[in-house]
Amino acid sequence: MRLKERVALITGGASGIGLATAKQFLKEGAKMAIADISDESGKCAIEELKTLSPEVIFIRADVSKEDDAKRMVEETVKKFGRLDILFNNAGIWLEGRVEDLPVEKWDHIMSINLRGPFLCSKYAVPQMKKQGKGVIINNSSCNGIIGDYGDPAYCASKGGVALLTRAMALDYAKENIRVNAICCGEIETPMFEHEAKVQNKSVDQYWQEIAACHPMGRLGKPEEAAKAVAFLASDDSSFVTGILLSVDGGLTAI
Repeated sequence: MRLKERVALITGGASGIGLATAKQFLKEGAKMAIADISDESGKCAIEELKTLSPEVIFIRADVSKEDDAKRMVEETVKKFGRLDILFNNAGIWLEGRVEDLPVEKWDHIMSINLRGPFLCSKYAVPQMKKQGKGVIINNSSCNGIIGDYGDPAYCASKGGVALLTRAMALDYAKENIRVNAICCGEIETPMFEHEAKVQNKSVDQYWQEIAACHPMGRLGKPEEAAKAVAFLASDDSSFVTGILLSVDGGLTAI
């Protein structure tokens, strides 16, 4: 129960790493809001999460919109009275080399993957300062540390998240607000299934190919990423800020 009575806000909380983290947080005693752009996915997620705890709400929001970012923080505080943990998890993936990538697609991925964490943090930080403490965890990627073939927009957005994390950690260290990021390798989520489809490959075939790139010989599970987030959210990491925690089966060690 490391997160007992803590209040969390998770963006992209209706599926994948976000949903797994919501489950982990609830098991550890947190109260929370999950935000997602999909009403349908959000309602399904809430039904599942409420089997673990009644202390969870769903907020329909688009993290790339300033009004939505402000509103999700306000609604969380209105419901639970405070905000202790923000997990900036919402993100998308797009394929395409620079010469082939339409400008509007570049702008779209930046608006969600990089502008989103900035906006949500912008409105969460004043509340955390008022409380005297807080934790922000960003979902970067192993591709925020190393490059990859065929997805420069994704790599650039996640690299931006990585350095946004470190810059914010310095800015707020003396105000008792810790800022860290997880940098995952390939995780078995709906995004992975989307990648396989874009590559015109079966999920099994794509799994085998991508697993071979990881020294541990497999993909990660959402629950494994969630446990890393829970560590960073808890007092177990009370002297940890500004780190990029690789959860990647050794991929970035190559």
